Amino acid sequence: MNRYYLAPLEGITTYIFRNAYHRYFYPMDKYFTPFLVPHSKKGFSAKEKREILPENNEGLYLVPQIMSNHADECLKTIEKLRVYGYKEVNLNMGCPSKTVVSKGRGAGFLAFPEELDYFLDEVFEGISNTDVKLSIKTRLGRDEPEEFFRILEIYNQYPLEELIIHPRVQKDFYKNMPNLEMFAYGAENSKSRVCYNGEIFSAEKYEEIERSFPDVHTFMLGRGILERPDLLGQIRRRERKSEEGEEGFLDIEKLRRFHDRLYEDYRALGMGDKNVLFKMKEIWCYLGKSFPEKEKVLKKIRKAERLEKYEAAVEELL
Repeated sequence: MNRYYLAPLEGITTYIFRNAYHRYFYPMDKYFTPFLVPHSKKGFSAKEKREILPENNEGLYLVPQIMSNHADECLKTIEKLRVYGYKEVNLNMGCPSKTVVSKGRGAGFLAFPEELDYFLDEVFEGISNTDVKLSIKTRLGRDEPEEFFRILEIYNQYPLEELIIHPRVQKDFYKNMPNLEMFAYGAENSKSRVCYNGEIFSAEKYEEIERSFPDVHTFMLGRGILERPDLLGQIRRRERKSEEGEEGFLDIEKLRRFHDRLYEDYRALGMGDKNVLFKMKEIWCYLGKSFPEKEKVLKKIRKAERLEKYEAAVEELL
């Protein structure tokens, strides 16, 4: 049976989002935290701690993600995570953000293959006497897809738990279509289990990717889930050839419960009305794409400056 993961999206797929999604929609096999950046503090910050506390992620298989290009810092963070019981960690080699790339992190690290090799050698040596498993989420390279030939050679030297491939280069950001030819090369030549990630926004697109790569059985969904939280449910119904539910139908009542859980949980953090509105509007940037005929109401959501105005707009929409 195929396995499904929720992609980490900075500032969005927080523990609050993960819990609400897991409760109201089809559960994922794995969830990943937005990346943690190693720092000199002895422990985690309050924000980081909320993300990884086991009591904030009950019932979820959660994999913390680290973004680093310094092995000693990465190992210290892995050791901190072990204290909380984590035995699997993901390394971010795919973030395309310019501020991240300019520091040689995320997808920017891929431009320095020798340094990447040295980093992985040190990290795997550092965990060799532990029970920690490491996976990598990667792009094809920084500038050109052909960079992936050398990058995969490096990855193949290490006992990765799995390799999650987003088949774009850094400079693509989220434009252009994923390079399926290079993904096919990765799927065929990786010594580790491969997971596909990228541009799955419908059950039909998922089936197209699945047919193209019959030996790949793990898929990571990201922005597609933000736009249609029931996407995995649609995929699974089609897999079972179930007649349950109308194809492409978004259950508004379920969506409303999901929204209300998010909204109330963010308010309960005491972050202030302005920050709650920012969080919810960020989610509607994606979710609103499921309501193309409701642009006037979506505009009210985007322009709302007080919670009462926001609540009224959501009520009108849903």
